[in-house]
Parts: sequence; structure tokens; C-alpha cells
Amino acid sequence: MSNDLKLALVVSDSIKAQEGAGPLRDAHDWVPAGEAEALVVLGGDGFMLHVLHEMLDKNWIRPCYGINLGTVGFLMNKNSHKRTIAERIGRARKIGVRPLEMRAVTQDDDEFSFYAINEVSLLRETRQTAKLEVKINGKVRMAELAGDGVLVSTPAGSTAYNLSANGPILPLGCNMLALTPISPFRPRRWKGAILPDSAEVEFRVREPGKRPVSVVADQKEIRDVRDVRISTARDKELTLLFDPGASLEERIFAEQFQA
Repeated sequence: MSNDLKLALVVSDSIKAQEGAGPLRDAHDWVPAGEAEALVVLGGDGFMLHVLHEMLDKNWIRPCYGINLGTVGFLMNKNSHKRTIAERIGRARKIGVRPLEMRAVTQDDDEFSFYAINEVSLLRETRQTAKLEVKINGKVRMAELAGDGVLVSTPAGSTAYNLSANGPILPLGCNMLALTPISPFRPRRWKGAILPDSAEVEFRVREPGKRPVSVVADQKEIRDVRDVRISTARDKELTLLFDPGASLEERIFAEQFQA
């Protein structure tokens, strides 16, 4: 990537990010986001997801180089001053991330559509167990999944909620999705499935009045859903930039060998 790339600086409102932005503001000739060829994002993973979602919503997609001034920083690079920001981006490796498109219909027949970079989760709203019919490419694969819920995860999101729910870690570029139950009651021994990212996954809520279910696409929630359809948004591929040797792919490998 060229060192004379037009860059925009996007900073989280957190105190840590605002203070960390000080040295960077005078270290480069920044341009407005609308004129930029790439964005430098200062903050944590949550803020990076916020920026990526804003780009998806506006259909204005640019490569993003994150600098971790948050907590975990799984999607970010280390905050280092050994090289200039232009040099770091010039050496950065590109990683493509395909989001999911979630389309939901509520019990009142309202329709919603959101994107998810990590995962789409269906969750019970009350103490009543959720009961879901699971379809893959239009074919019923499970007539009734009973439990706290279920999620569909991208490879980029497979180390987040999916991993906490005992789902598999997916390598980047594998073109697969993880379908993972959340505290399943029936079938009790079902551990989920790995699906090609060309698959369309559908859920129908059984007894929605008695057993209400919400759906969450990353941070956006719709309550009292009746039907949910999930597919990969191939035309909305995002690009994250990582320092050599510290890519998202390497972090996913590392997660699989932690004691």
C-alpha cells in the first residue's frame, strides 16, 4: 500500500483514545473521512465495529487500520511509535472480512435488515426456553432446537461470543460459518455445525407468543421476532489492515493454542 495514501483519523470518544490521538494529529497530513482512501481508527474493538457498521450503512467502504487504545484490541494493532503511521500502513497486510446480512420479521410483521461482522444471535427473552426450527438452504435440518438460543458466526467473530458458547474457531479465508447452540436443552448433545458461507440459514420461532425471542446482529437488537434469515453479504467485503506478524489470522491461530 502506497505511503502517500490519503488518510483520515477517526478517534473514539474515550479519554484514553482522545489522549492517545494527540501525538498522531500533528504526525500526518490528515484529510476528511469523505476524501480518504483509508481510515486510521483509534479505540477498541467496539469502536472499530461501530466504524465498520457506519461504512456498511452508508455503503462507503474503505480499508481500516486500527490502533488499540481500548481493552482487548483483537481487531486492532499495537499502539507503537517506532514507525510513522504512513510507514505502518505502507507495510500493513490486508485481511478481507465478509459480514453477514440478517433479515428479520417480527410477530407484528415488521421487517428489519442489519449487517453483522461478528455474529447474529437469537436469544430467549424470558425464562421460557426458546424453541427454533432450523433450515439450511430451504431444507429443515432441525425441526426443534430448544435452549437459550443459537448463533451464526463469521470466522472473524468465531473467537468472540461463538467461542464463549463452545463454538469452533474458524480460520480466516476458510469460507465457512459456525452454527452454534447456546445452552441447548434438546437435542442436548448437539454441538452445532460448520457451514459453507454460501449457505442461507433460516430460523422460525416456535410458539413465539409464549416463548419470545430476540435477534442481535452484533450490537443491534430486534425483539419479538418470528422469522430470521441470515446469509453472507459477499458484495460488502470489508478490509482490515494489520502490522506484519500481527494479523487477525495470526491471532485466531494463537487462540487455538492457549493453555
